[in-house]
Amino acid sequence: MKIENIIHCFKKEMKSYFLSPIAYIVISIFLGLIGWFFFQPFFINKIADLRDFFSWLPLFFCFVIPAITMRLFSEEFSLGSYELLMTLPVSTMEVVIAKFLSSVAFITVMLLPTISYPVFISFLGNVDIGPVIGSYVGSIFLASAFCAIGVLASAITENQIVAFIISVAACFVLFLIGERYILIFIPPFMVNFFQFLGANYHFQNIAKGLIDTRDILYFVSISFIGIYMTYFILETKK
Repeated sequence: MKIENIIHCFKKEMKSYFLSPIAYIVISIFLGLIGWFFFQPFFINKIADLRDFFSWLPLFFCFVIPAITMRLFSEEFSLGSYELLMTLPVSTMEVVIAKFLSSVAFITVMLLPTISYPVFISFLGNVDIGPVIGSYVGSIFLASAFCAIGVLASAITENQIVAFIISVAACFVLFLIGERYILIFIPPFMVNFFQFLGANYHFQNIAKGLIDTRDILYFVSISFIGIYMTYFILETKK
């Protein structure tokens, strides 16, 4: 793999994101809805903290990230530009990694305005900076895992809506599988196993400000599996 090729494809993808009105629509809807879950307890219940914001973030990612990633390969297939892309001196893995990194970078840009929330709270009282930093670090890891799933779904079909539905379903399953209201239906001896499979379980661990290698390894593994399976599917389609 050549880093220059990945950087070139990455820049192309980032440019296409910000030239598309869909990107700005998704960002606006995300910031509007997630902002409500931050300011609603503040103005109505007089509670100034970020717990509601970060507790709802994984669920929003289940829908926002598939909307961002659904076009990455599906659009290339439907327009016929993927064949042209493969004639260029870039490898399949370089393209996959560039598209994956561009989607993670876009999510990071989308999260940047929310940094104003802890800044806003700091003027009203003390902010425990550890959990705040942990929550944002966990958000990037969670976004990376969901982006890998979204890229994989986009590589499966040329229909963007189908790619969106597949990605939402997969992300939603990972979000739900470790939740308490699901675990009550699981045999006791398998509870720890299913809890470990839950993306939100690992996200909440990191959000506490305690970085555990098991949580990081979980998200890195999901990302790696998604990227490798995307590569495998694209190579098969050749």
